[in-house]
Amino acid sequence: MTDFTDLVAGYRRFRTEGWSEQRERWAQLSEGQAPRVMVIACSDSRVDPAQIFDVSPGEIFVVRNIANLVPPFELGGGRHGVSAALEFAVTQLEVPEIVVMGHGTCGGVAAALSRRFEGAPPGEGGFIAHWVDLLDEARDRILAEFGNTPEAVRAMELETVRVSIANLRTFPCIPEREAAGKLKLRGAYFAIRDGELWVMDDAGDFARA
Repeated sequence: MTDFTDLVAGYRRFRTEGWSEQRERWAQLSEGQAPRVMVIACSDSRVDPAQIFDVSPGEIFVVRNIANLVPPFELGGGRHGVSAALEFAVTQLEVPEIVVMGHGTCGGVAAALSRRFEGAPPGEGGFIAHWVDLLDEARDRILAEFGNTPEAVRAMELETVRVSIANLRTFPCIPEREAAGKLKLRGAYFAIRDGELWVMDDAGDFARA
């Protein structure tokens, strides 16, 4: 079991090996970042995008949350963490690609399908419930088609990617850049059990990479 002491030990290895070996790279990064891809992924500890895509520091701008969800564009008094990160990546860093990556055995998907936190107060599951209710429409449709089966779980995991991409297009800065050929939205899915990446095409279908 990894604890903070293990993390500090890991830092020391990184400082001795990884950082020292890429000192020139880190010197460049200290002057600023210019990632070419934004990745929106799940917070799940098993699906680190940098590890899955085998990238070096500074190559991807990553946002992670429960079930790799993007909320629709909305104005209000709330704190818009995903929206702020998206705005920064698109309008300030001007990334030419955004990848939404779902994954297998997602706890957020399980919560959405079961509604196990519905009615719970904040601090006891209420925040989770209000976040994954972004999937309510998809949940009803998928359960109507597949019932309470493993196929429904897989379908819902893939649907998180489609829902998030649809919500990305509600932000005014996204479709205008897509139309100008300055931005491409992509979907992906990582199957933890077999270590395979699936990539979504323009029709919303997934195939092995």
